[in-house]
This record gives sequence, structure tokens and C-alpha cells, in this order.
Amino acid sequence: MPRVRRCRQPGCHAMVNFPDHYCKVHYEHEAEYLASRERWARSHDKHYTHKYNTVTRNRDDTKRKQYNFYRTRQWSHLRQQVLERDHYLCAYCRVQGIITVAKTVDHIVPIEYDQAIKADVDNLAVICGKCHRLKTDWEQLTYGTGRDRELKSIKPIIDIKIINTLMKKEHD
Repeated sequence: MPRVRRCRQPGCHAMVNFPDHYCKVHYEHEAEYLASRERWARSHDKHYTHKYNTVTRNRDDTKRKQYNFYRTRQWSHLRQQVLERDHYLCAYCRVQGIITVAKTVDHIVPIEYDQAIKADVDNLAVICGKCHRLKTDWEQLTYGTGRDRELKSIKPIIDIKIINTLMKKEHD
């Protein structure tokens, strides 16, 4: 007798044979489910995370020191101070008149560009995931941050309104 299990579709009580997860009616979700399991397994794989941490994140002593800063008590206090100051609201969305709850604290001028102001509260702002991705892309083009890039010698931009305008312009 083959092994069976219930279809993963909520509310569906059909039984499916192993190794499938969805019945014939809901089978179009099978590939998406398997892909999500693969992503989860990859992110929880020791070899994958080890490679990410040693090759990408801590690729040299400068980057190692930079990321070690985020494990300090000083950073956790600064982060909490900024979250409370900004009321857990994304500063970049707020400039546009949008209220977005966020828990990520970001350096306005990246610490890769200027190490001296990494612990300056005025250089920190709360940012949501969407704005963070846009800002990271913008920083890489503007400052030359990121892997295998040359830092450019430009004057740092510290005004969130200007950064937000430039980010949106670069994205469109």
C-alpha cells in the first residue's frame, strides 16, 4: 500500500501519494511549494551560510570589523534609541507622506564610505525593507559601495529628502 498524506491546500481533504504535496486539483501549487522549501533549506544550510559569511560578508578585515560593529552593545543601544526616536516608522516613506512600520536601522551615509560616523545617531534612520533595497542600489551607484566596487570621492548626502528623491529617480 503506497504512503499517502493530505493535500497541503487549505480546506482540501484529498489524499495524495508520496512524494507529492498537492492533489490533482491543486497540483499547480506543487512547483511553488517545492521552490519555497528549497529556499528555506538553502538558507538554513550550514555550508551555504558559512560560505556567505566567509566569502561575501567577511571577505576582508575591513568588512569583518564593519560587521562586528553590529554585534556590539553600543550598536544595540544606538539601534534602540533610533527606533524609539523615529517611533518605528520608515523615515524614507514618511518623507513621501506614507506611514510604514519598520524595525531596520540604516546608516544614512554608509559606514563602508565613512567609518568615522558609524556610531553617530544623526547618521541613523529607521527604514523599511522596500526602501532599504532601493537605498542599497542607490548607494552602490552613488558611493561605489558593495562587492568589487571602487569607492567614489563625492560629498556625502545626509538629507533624507534628497536621498529619497534621488533613490526614486534612479529606480524609475
